[in-house]
Amino acid sequence: MNPRNPLTLIDRCLLQVDQALRTCVPGSSQAQRQSPAEPLDEVEMSDAERKHAAGLMRINHTGEVCAQALYAGQAATAKLGETREAMEHAAQEEVDHLAWCEQRLQQLDSKPSALNPLWYGLSFGMGALAGIAGDKWSLGFVAETERQVCDHLEDHLGKLPEDDQRSKAILEQMITDERQHGETAKQAGGADLPPPVQKAMAGLSQVMKKSTYHI
Repeated sequence: MNPRNPLTLIDRCLLQVDQALRTCVPGSSQAQRQSPAEPLDEVEMSDAERKHAAGLMRINHTGEVCAQALYAGQAATAKLGETREAMEHAAQEEVDHLAWCEQRLQQLDSKPSALNPLWYGLSFGMGALAGIAGDKWSLGFVAETERQVCDHLEDHLGKLPEDDQRSKAILEQMITDERQHGETAKQAGGADLPPPVQKAMAGLSQVMKKSTYHI
Protein backbone atom coordinates (compact mmCIF):
# COMPACT_ATOMS: atom_id res chain seq x y z
CA MET A 1 0.00 0.00 0.00
CA ASN A 2 1.35 3.40 -0.98
CA PRO A 3 1.86 5.47 2.23
CA ARG A 4 0.66 8.53 0.33
CA ASN A 5 -2.68 6.80 -0.20
CA PRO A 6 -3.68 5.48 3.24
CA LEU A 7 -6.66 3.19 3.61
CA THR A 8 -9.98 4.92 4.16
CA LEU A 9 -12.51 3.78 6.77
CA ILE A 10 -14.53 2.13 4.00
CA ASP A 11 -11.40 0.34 2.75
CA ARG A 12 -10.72 -1.00 6.23
CA CYS A 13 -14.32 -2.14 6.68
CA LEU A 14 -14.24 -3.96 3.35
CA LEU A 15 -10.99 -5.66 4.32
CA GLN A 16 -12.54 -6.81 7.58
CA VAL A 17 -15.60 -8.19 5.78
CA ASP A 18 -13.30 -10.01 3.34
CA GLN A 19 -11.31 -11.46 6.25
CA ALA A 20 -14.50 -12.64 7.96
CA LEU A 21 -15.79 -14.33 4.80
CA ARG A 22 -12.47 -16.05 4.09
CA THR A 23 -12.45 -17.34 7.68
CA CYS A 24 -16.07 -18.48 7.98
CA VAL A 25 -16.86 -19.76 4.47
CA PRO A 26 -15.71 -23.41 4.13
CA GLY A 27 -13.02 -23.95 1.50
CA SER A 28 -11.79 -20.35 1.57
CA SER A 29 -8.67 -20.91 3.69
CA GLN A 30 -5.54 -22.26 2.01
CA ALA A 31 -2.67 -23.58 4.11
CA GLN A 32 0.91 -22.59 3.28
CA ARG A 33 2.30 -25.68 4.98
CA GLN A 34 1.41 -29.30 4.37
CA SER A 35 -0.92 -30.79 6.95
CA PRO A 36 0.94 -32.90 9.54
CA ALA A 37 -1.71 -35.58 8.90
CA GLU A 38 -0.82 -35.94 5.24
CA PRO A 39 2.01 -38.52 5.56
CA LEU A 40 -0.09 -40.74 7.85
CA ASP A 41 -2.51 -43.44 6.78
CA GLU A 42 -6.20 -43.26 7.56
CA VAL A 43 -7.38 -45.96 9.97
CA GLU A 44 -10.69 -47.70 10.45
CA MET A 45 -12.81 -46.23 13.22
CA SER A 46 -16.24 -47.09 14.48
CA ASP A 47 -19.07 -44.67 13.76
CA ALA A 48 -18.99 -43.54 17.38
CA GLU A 49 -15.23 -42.92 17.29
CA ARG A 50 -15.44 -41.05 14.01
CA LYS A 51 -18.29 -38.88 15.31
CA HIS A 52 -16.38 -38.14 18.52
CA ALA A 53 -13.19 -37.25 16.62
CA ALA A 54 -15.20 -34.98 14.34
CA GLY A 55 -16.76 -33.24 17.33
CA LEU A 56 -13.36 -32.51 18.84
CA MET A 57 -11.90 -31.32 15.54
CA ARG A 58 -14.97 -29.11 15.01
CA ILE A 59 -14.19 -27.43 18.33
CA ASN A 60 -10.57 -26.96 17.28
CA HIS A 61 -11.65 -25.51 13.94
CA THR A 62 -13.95 -23.03 15.66
CA GLY A 63 -11.10 -22.15 18.00
CA GLU A 64 -9.06 -21.16 14.95
CA VAL A 65 -11.98 -19.11 13.62
CA CYS A 66 -11.98 -17.29 16.96
CA ALA A 67 -8.20 -16.80 16.74
CA GLN A 68 -8.53 -15.20 13.31
CA ALA A 69 -11.22 -12.86 14.62
CA LEU A 70 -9.26 -11.96 17.76
CA TYR A 71 -6.16 -11.07 15.76
CA ALA A 72 -8.21 -9.12 13.22
CA GLY A 73 -9.91 -7.13 15.98
CA GLN A 74 -6.63 -6.41 17.71
CA ALA A 75 -4.91 -5.39 14.48
CA ALA A 76 -7.78 -3.00 13.74
CA THR A 77 -7.36 -1.11 17.02
CA ALA A 78 -3.65 -1.59 17.89
CA LYS A 79 -1.93 1.69 18.61
CA LEU A 80 1.61 0.74 17.57
CA GLY A 81 2.42 -0.23 14.00
CA GLU A 82 4.72 -3.07 15.06
CA THR A 83 1.98 -4.54 17.27
CA ARG A 84 -0.46 -4.39 14.37
CA GLU A 85 2.03 -6.14 12.12
CA ALA A 86 2.65 -8.83 14.77
CA MET A 87 -1.09 -9.52 14.99
CA GLU A 88 -1.43 -9.75 11.23
CA HIS A 89 1.57 -12.09 10.99
CA ALA A 90 0.21 -14.37 13.71
CA ALA A 91 -3.17 -14.48 11.97
CA GLN A 92 -1.48 -15.62 8.76
CA GLU A 93 0.20 -18.49 10.58
CA GLU A 94 -3.13 -19.49 12.15
CA VAL A 95 -4.63 -19.90 8.67
CA ASP A 96 -2.70 -23.17 8.37
CA HIS A 97 -4.44 -24.48 11.48
CA LEU A 98 -7.82 -23.41 10.15
CA ALA A 99 -7.26 -25.21 6.86
CA TRP A 100 -5.84 -28.34 8.49
CA CYS A 101 -8.82 -28.70 10.82
CA GLU A 102 -11.29 -28.15 8.00
CA GLN A 103 -9.53 -30.75 5.85
CA ARG A 104 -9.61 -33.23 8.73
CA LEU A 105 -13.32 -32.63 9.24
CA GLN A 106 -13.91 -33.48 5.60
CA GLN A 107 -11.92 -36.69 6.00
CA LEU A 108 -14.11 -37.56 8.99
CA ASP A 109 -17.24 -36.99 6.86
CA SER A 110 -18.19 -33.93 8.88
CA LYS A 111 -18.20 -30.15 8.52
CA PRO A 112 -17.40 -26.95 10.44
CA SER A 113 -19.74 -25.50 13.03
CA ALA A 114 -22.77 -23.58 11.80
CA LEU A 115 -22.15 -21.19 14.72
CA ASN A 116 -18.81 -19.94 13.38
CA PRO A 117 -20.11 -16.54 12.20
CA LEU A 118 -21.45 -15.87 15.71
CA TRP A 119 -18.18 -16.83 17.35
CA TYR A 120 -16.23 -14.77 14.82
CA GLY A 121 -18.24 -11.66 15.65
CA LEU A 122 -17.89 -12.10 19.42
CA SER A 123 -14.16 -12.77 19.15
CA PHE A 124 -13.57 -9.80 16.86
CA GLY A 125 -15.25 -7.56 19.41
CA MET A 126 -13.11 -8.93 22.24
CA GLY A 127 -9.97 -8.45 20.18
CA ALA A 128 -10.91 -4.89 19.32
CA LEU A 129 -11.52 -4.06 22.99
CA ALA A 130 -8.15 -5.55 23.91
CA GLY A 131 -6.50 -3.39 21.26
CA ILE A 132 -8.25 -0.28 22.54
CA ALA A 133 -7.10 -1.03 26.09
CA GLY A 134 -3.48 -0.71 24.96
CA ASP A 135 -0.81 -2.74 23.29
CA LYS A 136 0.56 -4.35 26.47
CA TRP A 137 -2.93 -5.64 27.27
CA SER A 138 -3.52 -6.67 23.68
CA LEU A 139 -0.32 -8.71 23.69
CA GLY A 140 -1.18 -10.08 27.11
CA PHE A 141 -4.55 -11.14 25.75
CA VAL A 142 -2.78 -13.05 22.98
CA ALA A 143 -0.47 -14.76 25.48
CA GLU A 144 -3.36 -15.81 27.72
CA THR A 145 -5.46 -16.95 24.77
CA GLU A 146 -2.64 -19.11 23.46
CA ARG A 147 -2.03 -20.58 26.92
CA GLN A 148 -5.67 -21.62 27.22
CA VAL A 149 -5.70 -22.93 23.65
CA CYS A 150 -2.67 -25.14 24.37
CA ASP A 151 -4.39 -26.48 27.48
CA HIS A 152 -7.51 -27.52 25.59
CA LEU A 153 -5.54 -28.96 22.66
CA GLU A 154 -3.53 -31.11 25.05
CA ASP A 155 -6.80 -32.20 26.66
CA HIS A 156 -8.17 -33.17 23.24
CA LEU A 157 -5.05 -35.23 22.50
CA GLY A 158 -6.06 -37.51 25.34
CA LYS A 159 -9.70 -37.66 24.26
CA LEU A 160 -9.24 -38.53 20.59
CA PRO A 161 -9.67 -42.18 19.56
CA GLU A 162 -6.41 -44.01 20.25
CA ASP A 163 -5.79 -44.90 16.61
CA ASP A 164 -6.64 -41.48 15.15
CA GLN A 165 -3.03 -40.51 14.57
CA ARG A 166 -3.91 -38.06 11.79
CA SER A 167 -5.95 -35.81 14.09
CA LYS A 168 -3.32 -36.13 16.82
CA ALA A 169 -0.53 -35.06 14.45
CA ILE A 170 -2.44 -31.90 13.60
CA LEU A 171 -3.04 -31.03 17.25
CA GLU A 172 0.59 -31.65 18.17
CA GLN A 173 1.81 -29.18 15.52
CA MET A 174 -0.85 -26.68 16.54
CA ILE A 175 0.32 -26.86 20.16
CA THR A 176 3.89 -26.14 19.06
CA ASP A 177 2.80 -23.13 16.99
CA GLU A 178 0.38 -21.75 19.58
CA ARG A 179 2.94 -21.99 22.35
CA GLN A 180 5.40 -20.04 20.19
CA HIS A 181 2.81 -17.33 19.51
CA GLY A 182 2.16 -16.97 23.23
CA GLU A 183 5.84 -16.73 24.09
CA THR A 184 6.38 -14.15 21.36
CA ALA A 185 3.54 -12.02 22.73
CA LYS A 186 4.98 -12.17 26.25
CA GLN A 187 8.47 -11.25 25.05
CA ALA A 188 7.01 -8.31 23.11
CA GLY A 189 5.70 -6.81 26.35
CA GLY A 190 2.40 -8.57 27.00
CA ALA A 191 1.05 -7.98 30.50
CA ASP A 192 -0.49 -10.68 32.68
CA LEU A 193 -4.28 -10.34 32.56
CA PRO A 194 -6.21 -9.96 35.85
CA PRO A 195 -7.55 -13.32 37.16
CA PRO A 196 -11.22 -12.33 36.65
CA VAL A 197 -10.50 -11.71 32.95
CA GLN A 198 -8.72 -15.05 32.66
CA LYS A 199 -11.69 -16.81 34.27
CA ALA A 200 -14.16 -15.03 31.98
CA MET A 201 -12.15 -16.12 28.93
CA ALA A 202 -12.10 -19.71 30.17
CA GLY A 203 -15.85 -19.62 30.82
CA LEU A 204 -16.62 -18.35 27.34
CA SER A 205 -14.33 -21.03 25.91
CA GLN A 206 -16.33 -23.72 27.71
CA VAL A 207 -19.57 -22.42 26.19
CA MET A 208 -17.97 -22.53 22.73
CA LYS A 209 -16.73 -26.10 23.21
CA LYS A 210 -20.08 -27.45 24.38
CA SER A 211 -22.04 -25.79 21.57
CA THR A 212 -19.73 -26.53 18.64
CA TYR A 213 -19.10 -30.20 19.53
CA HIS A 214 -22.60 -30.96 18.22
CA ILE A 215 -23.46 -28.05 15.92
